[in-house]
Amino acid sequence: MLLLSRLAENLYWTGRYMERAENTARLLNVNYYATLENAGRAREYWKPLLELMGGDAPLRAKYGRVDARSISQWMAFDLDNPSSIASSMRYARENARGLRDRIPSEMWESVNRSYLQLCFENESVLDRDGLFEYCAHARDSAQFFFGIAFATLPRDEGWSFMRAGQMLERGDNTLRVLRGRFRGLDADISDHPTARALQEQRWVSALKGLSAYEAYRKQVHSGIDPDLIGDFLLLDEFFPRSVRYSAVNLKDALKQIEQWHPGQHPDILRLARWLVARLQYLTVDDILKVEDPSLEVLIGDFNRIGAAIHNAYFEQE
Repeated sequence: MLLLSRLAENLYWTGRYMERAENTARLLNVNYYATLENAGRAREYWKPLLELMGGDAPLRAKYGRVDARSISQWMAFDLDNPSSIASSMRYARENARGLRDRIPSEMWESVNRSYLQLCFENESVLDRDGLFEYCAHARDSAQFFFGIAFATLPRDEGWSFMRAGQMLERGDNTLRVLRGRFRGLDADISDHPTARALQEQRWVSALKGLSAYEAYRKQVHSGIDPDLIGDFLLLDEFFPRSVRYSAVNLKDALKQIEQWHPGQHPDILRLARWLVARLQYLTVDDILKVEDPSLEVLIGDFNRIGAAIHNAYFEQE
């Protein structure tokens, strides 16, 4: 039996919002503590993260300042920020609530419990130095949710829509983190030891923000190198948070959905296969140096697939 477009959309966005909450929690936690250790250069750490969230204009308009505390509030608890941890959890719960008769009860209980524990916190978390625990709880909640889904959700059309949303969000997030880190000062290579050390710290933060530090160090034994990091996060075939891995799993989810709607939306699968083929045969220099395609173009590829999914499946009953 085919899913109604409303239910498919709920599952798709539940996957996206839970993945977004985890991504934001990781990045916020790593950057917050990096700025505490490097207070004089805090803006250099926060600028790429704010670009990832759409810039600092809304934050400045609300708080009148841009510093570690206001950014932490904006990204963690502020419901006016649609990409904050609290907002992502709230939207995930709203979508999951419409699925209570279509998903295992454990999945609903997981997202509802996370909502109750995370979405009513405020800046008092910062006053008691509890941001680490808050972000760790958000990260663990998302992982727990997807773990339950993996163990209990039938591998039907609903699973494929949720998986597509998760992988689309993950690939887009990794690309945006890399775009932020390769812009401006982060792309400079200096012979000055202090500048090199600072650049290395920023790249370590980027790896940790994507939960990739240990995996990178096990695979790459020549140290922290921006090009090698780019190659690993963009093109590694086996690392679960690389862009290529995300694109392959997104394509597989869309292929499964296509089996439920044979021949109805061939353009979606074509876009996904084209993205996978690009990432399979490109080199990191093609992307970062020649920029054919650039990081911006690859972000656009993910966005086009997302728009095609929405137009094909969610705008009609």
